[in-house]
Amino acid sequence: MERIEIDVVSNPSGYDNIRKAITAGYFYHTARLGKGGFYKTVKHNQTVMIHPNSALFEELPRWLIYHELVFTTKEFMRQVIEIENSWLLEVAPHYYKAKELEDDSSKKLPKNVGKSREELGQ
Repeated sequence: MERIEIDVVSNPSGYDNIRKAITAGYFYHTARLGKGGFYKTVKHNQTVMIHPNSALFEELPRWLIYHELVFTTKEFMRQVIEIENSWLLEVAPHYYKAKELEDDSSKKLPKNVGKSREELGQ
């Protein structure tokens, strides 16, 4: 960027826009955290886990988009990103119904599982 004399400027609120754009492209690769710390794909109800090499492996966000599934000893999601469930209806109303995307945050989860962004201090 220096060569063409453009200043590099960061926009902290722009990360949500980037995550929404990724959600628009990969909306069919969505998983939700269930009881026991396991994820289930939204449409096919397949049990999947975050790959141990992922930065989100110990964070366990409630909703994820993944790029690929890798089957080793278990079915692992690779290249994951945290999303908001409301974005799915926004970007893919033809694919999801509101009932499929209901947030189960009112239901009890095991202690320290499914931390929200506020709890993570972000």
